[in-house]
Parts: sequence; structure tokens; C-alpha cells
Amino acid sequence: MAAPHLSVSRRTRMTPFSRRVEAAGVKAYTVYNHMLLPTVFQTVEDDYRHLKSNVQLWDVSCERQVELTGPDAGRLAQMLTPRDLSVMNPGQCYYTPMVDETGGMLNDPVTLKLAEDRYWISVADSDLLFWIKGLAFALRLEVDVDEPDVHPLAIQGPKAEDLVARVFGERIRSIRYFGYDTVEFEGKRMVLARSGYSKQGGFELYVEGWQRGEPVWDTFMREGADLNVRAGCPNLIERIEGQLLSYGNDMTRNNTPHECGLGRFCQTREAIGCIGRDALLRVAVEGPVRQIRSIAIDGDPVPPCTDLWPIFAGGRQVGTVSSAAYSPDYRTNVAIGMVRMTHWDNGTRVQVDTPHGIRAATVWDKPFTQQDRN
Repeated sequence: MAAPHLSVSRRTRMTPFSRRVEAAGVKAYTVYNHMLLPTVFQTVEDDYRHLKSNVQLWDVSCERQVELTGPDAGRLAQMLTPRDLSVMNPGQCYYTPMVDETGGMLNDPVTLKLAEDRYWISVADSDLLFWIKGLAFALRLEVDVDEPDVHPLAIQGPKAEDLVARVFGERIRSIRYFGYDTVEFEGKRMVLARSGYSKQGGFELYVEGWQRGEPVWDTFMREGADLNVRAGCPNLIERIEGQLLSYGNDMTRNNTPHECGLGRFCQTREAIGCIGRDALLRVAVEGPVRQIRSIAIDGDPVPPCTDLWPIFAGGRQVGTVSSAAYSPDYRTNVAIGMVRMTHWDNGTRVQVDTPHGIRAATVWDKPFTQQDRN
């Protein structure tokens, strides 16, 4: 049976790069923040191989920016996250779990501090803009909250740094991980951050102005021709191997940052003003009873998850798998799941109820990329 088509309208917005993406032969999209996000160009496995050895351009305009501007911008930013932003300086990007009053995850964006009174919050797939606008209005904060005309383009893969250096000069090599600098394109200053949704290294260019999208894309394609640059997208296999979490899939508002393995990004005691601080302080003391783990599922390739797959041990459910794919490099099905503390230790054997039947599986306490393949 043929897969159903996606009906595109103004509610599923195009991007400044959409014409180039379609010319490159995109085969599938998903909808992310009400925008089109490519998911496949050749095949998931072919895209995976290319990403790990070359360089790709990703249209990630769907990573919408929520801009906070004004005297209370810093105060509002700190209200959103248990990560301590008091030590954050302009020029830095922080991965910032964002929570509600119960400590439940609302989003896991990258926050950029552009100035003492100006922040960009580069959001995952949820309507965080409305939550932030509501807080600003209800508390009568002196801050403007808006979505600027900014469209991220990711340059990812082991050859990404060489390509970006060709376009913007050798000084970009000194940008530290989760740091940023400004670069110039056709007379316009733009933010270039060493970040991205892969473990292969690379950058994200925050393209300001819709009209600059295609010229930027074309420049990278021209300069990277001999580097085998091509259009790509976040890759399901590669992100699972690196345990890069997907908000809405691997974690939701029902999970705390500690359950998601993000406790290292929470300095809850120092994050004075965070809305979920009191709830998370209790969690930090008691500890989570379940947590994200990597899981290797035995047997032939399983299909991607479209729903949660139960994890069992001794006849009792002890967790769920939320993302899965077959990894050619690890020669097993790789997965991400939420596992109860009784079974989350490294090497614990469990069973996963997949669409292809019950499969034996092994819980790993670290991402696949930190395991010995042998």
C-alpha cells in the first residue's frame, strides 16, 4: 500500500531553502514547528553513509527562533530553564532544557546570548513561543517576545569545517563547541555557531532575511563541489547512535530533565527564578525512577517507531522504546527508550515488543557512539 501524501498549505510553511531542497531530490518530509523538514534524500542508510564521511547542507529553518529583547530578557530566559544562565556571556550558546511549573519538559532548545538584553531561543518542535509570550504578559515584564526573520542552515559532517572555512575564512576554525561568532555574507552580518543535530561535527548558520536563503545555499554548494557536498537532513540512524533526543518522541511534558538524562545541564539551585525550580529540587534529591537509555535490539531490522514499544522483563513492563532503526555500523537495531531504574544498568537483558514480534534486547547506559563495537 502506498504511503499517504502530505497536503501542504500555508499552515505547513515552506522555507527559504525549499526550492533548492526539492531540486536536490528530497523524497520525504515531516512537519516540524509548522514547517517542512526534509527527512530523506536518497535512502536513510545512504544519507547516513554520506553524512559520516562527507559534508551536507541541512534545511533546518524549522528550528524557529524566539527572540527576547529588552531589560527583562535575561530574567525571562532564566525563568524558562533550570540551567544557570547567570554565568552565560554574549557569544555563547547553551543547550537549555525548558520546563513548566511541574518540572516537565516543554522543549530542549539551544539558547544564544546575543547581548545582555537580547537572546535567541532556537526551539525544538513545540509552540514554546506562546508559553513565553504568556509569561511575559502575565508578569508584565519589560521584554519583547517575537519570531524574527531568521532561518538556520546546518553544515554537518567531517568535512564541514573545511567547507565553512572556504566560505567565511580560516578564523571560523577557532569557534569553540557551542560558541558562535558573526560572519559576513553579501554585506549582512550573521551568527555562525559550532553546533548541530549530529555527532559528526559542523556548524549552524542563522541566515537573517528570507531573500538570502538561496544565495547562501548556492555558495556552499559551489564551494563544496570537490568535497562531495550534497543536501541532507537529520538522520534517524545517526541521531539514535549518538543518543540525540527528539522532543515529542523520546521525551514529552510528562518527563523531567533528569529522566531524560539531562541532569548535567541543570544547575537548579543556582537557577534562581526558574519556574520549575522547586519541583526539580525535589527530583534532584530523590532521583528519577526511570531514565533514557540506549538499547540494542536483536535480530533483523525493525521498522522505525511510530508509537511506543513496550519493554518487558520477567513478564512485567519496565519501560518503552521511542526511537529505533537498524545501524549498518553497529550491525544491530539501535534504539532509545525510557527504562525503569530496576533494569537500566549496562548490559541488562530485556525483551521489546516490536511490530515484528518480541525481540531480545540489551540496555546500554551510554550512547552507542561511546560503546566498544566489538
